[in-house]
Amino acid sequence: MRLNNKIAFVTGAGSLDGGVGNGKATAISFAREGASICVVDIDERAAKETEKRILNAGGTAFAIQGDVTDLESMENALKRCINRFGKIDVLHNNVGILKAGGVSETTVQDWDQLVHTNMKAVFLPTKAVLPHFIERRSGCVINVSSIAGLRYLGAPYIAYNATKGSIISFTRNLAAEQAPNGIRANAILPGFIDTPMARKSITENSANPEKIDWPQIDRQRAKRIPLGRVGTPWDVANAAIFLASDDASYITGTEIVVDGGVTCTV
Repeated sequence: MRLNNKIAFVTGAGSLDGGVGNGKATAISFAREGASICVVDIDERAAKETEKRILNAGGTAFAIQGDVTDLESMENALKRCINRFGKIDVLHNNVGILKAGGVSETTVQDWDQLVHTNMKAVFLPTKAVLPHFIERRSGCVINVSSIAGLRYLGAPYIAYNATKGSIISFTRNLAAEQAPNGIRANAILPGFIDTPMARKSITENSANPEKIDWPQIDRQRAKRIPLGRVGTPWDVANAAIFLASDDASYITGTEIVVDGGVTCTV
């Protein structure tokens, strides 16, 4: 119960096709650790599915439809969360989209879409919650970036990689700026994680999506990982639990890499 009596606002806490992505796993894991969860997603049905799973397990959750690329939507969602639970202790920014392509292949429209979504997804929820955190002189912001924000991983995802790199810089700047107000900010950098979004990207970029051999893909990816396996959303959630807990009360402005050792070797 490391998060007992904490209120967490988790964006992107739904998931594609009823699966479990990083945001959903984090919301569920936070609830298991005693937190009350505002389950936020642009897809209200997906948010309610996560809410139901938490409630059925004996946890506390409140589903809220919200668009992380719209400031008014985030302000309204945060007000609803505070009205329901009285406060917010943890903001977990998880939303992000993925699209393949190098400089030559990436269209201006694709670039704008990734910048618009991935960068606003950390900026706007943070901007909306800061007055509440400053007033309380307490708060924790966790931003989900990626090891792709650190280096090229062998496949062209230039817009995605650039936006994930920007999240690392945003988090460090936020941490330095808000430390005098008692607010911590850290980033999680996942590596190769088996999520519905990752599988969707592989499917969209396959010439024969109906013939994809998922076990073979997992084996190929695992060969690149020193620990010998592809990560799961629960691995990412475990790092988030630590950063949200009082165990990390002296940790701010840094990154936790959750990649099975990939960045040790590339």
